[in-house]
Amino acid sequence: MADDVRALSAELAQDPQSLVFLRLGEALRRKGQLDAALRVAVNGLERHPHLADAHDLYARLLADKHEYERAFDEWDMAVRIAPNHIGALKGLAFLYFKVGDVAQAEAHLEAARRYEPDDPTIAQALVMVRGGARPPSPTTAPALEPVATAAAPAAPAPTAGVLDESQVFAGLEGALEGLVLLDAAGMVLGGALRSPAGADVTDAVAAYLAGVSQEAARTVKLLGLGVWVGLSAEGQHGNVHVAQPTKDALLLVVRDRGVPLGRLAILAQRATATARRWLERQR
Repeated sequence: MADDVRALSAELAQDPQSLVFLRLGEALRRKGQLDAALRVAVNGLERHPHLADAHDLYARLLADKHEYERAFDEWDMAVRIAPNHIGALKGLAFLYFKVGDVAQAEAHLEAARRYEPDDPTIAQALVMVRGGARPPSPTTAPALEPVATAAAPAAPAPTAGVLDESQVFAGLEGALEGLVLLDAAGMVLGGALRSPAGADVTDAVAAYLAGVSQEAARTVKLLGLGVWVGLSAEGQHGNVHVAQPTKDALLLVVRDRGVPLGRLAILAQRATATARRWLERQR
């Protein structure tokens, strides 16, 4: 295994655009070197943001670290890119069952079985789900762990905590903090932000952002760049991305330095689409 890692690392170093990062990330994951595997996966995603296998690898690593909300987000993206991605469908089924949504878990397993009817692990997982036992984890060996599904919280998407479904970003990574939607006057419409010390700074940041969209529009007009669609910036302790879901609303996405700007832009695109749909429903 060590020789495999060295060989794959050397191959990736020679060609950073190579898809060998998928094999290297998996090899590191199996060795238990999750932090190193995560770096490989994130770098690979930055170069190949539309590769379903890259999102699947990242999701499995996040699940290994019990970051289930973020893992859900990645598997969901993989299925959006490749609806027949078996690993992502099984991963989503596992996470849905984990929060007690048996119907969604079964539906995702049935979808996987349609694409891979001869896969015995899918049939096994379906039997376990219907019998009330946890299906095989997509990152570990199968486990027949009983689950009291009646007492488990139902949710449309697995989260680290209970989400208020009235929230704009319910179900997205950072729904509880790290995403803020505000109107043109700087009034908070949804989401939350916290400082590194844990203080709620949502309203203060929103006030500072009032007028940013007008300034951005003026700047790109002066430079002849057309219409602005997003602004990204790196900070000492984190990265930010600002987008405009509509002409009357602004979106701020904040993440720590471990999330590269390319990945941040992808998260912002998803949050922007969610915010736009939410704003349309409010009209």
